[in-house]
Amino acid sequence: MPGYDQVYNSRPVPEDLQKRLRAMPKVELHVHLEGATSPEAIFRMARRNGISLPATDLQSWDAFCQFTDFNHFITVYETSTRCMLTATDFTEMVIDFCERQARHNVRYTEAYLSTGLHLEKLPARELITALESGTREGERRYGTRVRFIPDISRERPWQQDGILSFAVEAARRGVGLGLGLGGIETGYPPRLFQETYEKAHKAGLHLVAHAGETTGAEGIRETVQLLHVERIGHGIRVLDDEGVIDLLRRDRVPFEVSPQSNYCTGVVSLGQPHPVRAMQDRGLLCTINSDDPAMFSSDLSNEYVTLAAQGFSLEELVSLDRNAALVSFMSQSEKEGVVEMLDAFARDAVP
Repeated sequence: MPGYDQVYNSRPVPEDLQKRLRAMPKVELHVHLEGATSPEAIFRMARRNGISLPATDLQSWDAFCQFTDFNHFITVYETSTRCMLTATDFTEMVIDFCERQARHNVRYTEAYLSTGLHLEKLPARELITALESGTREGERRYGTRVRFIPDISRERPWQQDGILSFAVEAARRGVGLGLGLGGIETGYPPRLFQETYEKAHKAGLHLVAHAGETTGAEGIRETVQLLHVERIGHGIRVLDDEGVIDLLRRDRVPFEVSPQSNYCTGVVSLGQPHPVRAMQDRGLLCTINSDDPAMFSSDLSNEYVTLAAQGFSLEELVSLDRNAALVSFMSQSEKEGVVEMLDAFARDAVP
């Protein structure tokens, strides 16, 4: 996968700035637990659980994971999730995830869970308990908090009632926050999920959805108007339509932008600056995220370094990080605590 210096860049990033960006207290709003689990860990789970992979050893598994386009990425993702079978798998995944987030001083994370890919393996309550155990132990060891957003896969619309029930129970037990929508956009419009989102709203869940990653701006408009989401995952195709830009700018709908993900899946050319600059310039509210960092050989620090190489100042990057804290689903007092921490960092780090 391309590093920050292998995609479009306009300037080198000094090592001192890279260190400061790694040290910056961070909030992340768009990262998938499954896609944050390393190929090595997945290969070990496959061996432990007796799952056959399209690879005979770790080297060939790594080669299989070098996806060629977005649909191949989905294939790799779903193949990986087949290896995640037991409560122990999920607890270990969460603890390992917390350790990696702590390495980059990510203080708080809202992580997606591709719930429909797991409900046939484990009873809902057992899976929630495994996530609870992982978040509790991860916070105890590493001091970073994680909460989950169960995610409907668009290409599996028949699962949405079960995932809604899971999301409600996860929220009741304090490990979940809301309901998400991901997967393949083409052929699965937002209206297929409108009734489920209405039920989720009545149940008090936060509502988010991926949109405008691989299809146009009209899908973003429909997602906002039909599903009444509080944030948009990706959304880079918003720039295709002035009317949609105006709508989301007026309503201050936040975007969960993942630069390295967009380069790796080919939705943004390696030789082009990432659209987040244009989104910022148009007054849209953006946050920076890593999406599937293990699959993209990235991390949240690298996302900020990537933008630094494209001309973003440290002050701008701190502002993007502050956006994430402010539009997160933390309580107001928790937001204030993280923002205070980030402001203290900015006073020392920003000239």
